[in-house]
Amino acid sequence: MRFIHNTSTDPAFNLACEEWLLKHSEEDVFMLWRNAPAVIVGRNQNTLSQIDEEFVRTRKIPVIRRLSGGGAMFHDLGNINFTFIDLKRSGEGLDFRRFTEPILDALRHMGVPCEFDGRNDLVIKGQKFSGNAQHIHQNRVLHHGTLLFSSQIADLSGALRVDPEKYRDKAVKSVRKRVTNIASHLPEPMSVDRFLNRLMAHVATGADRGDMSLAQEEIRAVETLAEEKYRTWEWNFGYSPQYGLIRKNRTPGGLLEVHLDVNRGEIAAVRLFGDYFGSRDVGELEALLRGCRHEREALRLRLADLPLEQYLRDVTMDDFLDSLF
Repeated sequence: MRFIHNTSTDPAFNLACEEWLLKHSEEDVFMLWRNAPAVIVGRNQNTLSQIDEEFVRTRKIPVIRRLSGGGAMFHDLGNINFTFIDLKRSGEGLDFRRFTEPILDALRHMGVPCEFDGRNDLVIKGQKFSGNAQHIHQNRVLHHGTLLFSSQIADLSGALRVDPEKYRDKAVKSVRKRVTNIASHLPEPMSVDRFLNRLMAHVATGADRGDMSLAQEEIRAVETLAEEKYRTWEWNFGYSPQYGLIRKNRTPGGLLEVHLDVNRGEIAAVRLFGDYFGSRDVGELEALLRGCRHEREALRLRLADLPLEQYLRDVTMDDFLDSLF
């Protein structure tokens, strides 16, 4: 097995690294890594239904889609991610216990009373500190999980909070659980770096860890994949399944109610209702929106030369854009 300590904190690079290793590694992998603040959504999720769009936009928090299924998670530098890549898949289906047992064993050796819970979670006294997911590629398995060590948990609810009645779709919804940090349960204080090193040493017991860094040619290949996929709107937002949105927004010009149908990230149908006034037929505005990305800056560009006041009196462009999310 190859042991890797990936020191990058760029979430797009790190998720690209997992995919590249899954498809190109010549030996099994165990990797530890951390992300700067980011929201990571599951492969099968509707991204916009998982996030507070204004919260992540104003704070410039990246939103990245991962290869595996499951729910959305907030990452920061107080969260450690672990990855197992098994080149020879055994059995059918997904086996979370097999890959999480070494992690549980390491934590128990550090004095943390932890256990496996439910489908894919690790808990301490009933509180979740790790979510896990898997992806199968040919005969290979990618298993990855989070380890909340000293995460700023208050930021979780802000980044992931969203009105559950706003979106109508069949995509996977995230299930919120009470969460806790590992650091709160250690018998003695420990830095995140020391914890990471002890975790790596335990999983690699008896093995030659060798050079745990990525080779320069690997970094170049991963960076290319990050740029072509994990930093693109098409993957992170456009890959979302078909969904509908209903949004009511009280503006200075009156109540504006928006109904959207979105397919592969583009607006397929739109209706605007409300008690606003306008001198031109709002159907012209609706027609202009169809075919546009459901993305704020794309919509702003599409409407840049539009006399919005003639369709929606006393509704500013920002108010209108807010009504579309």
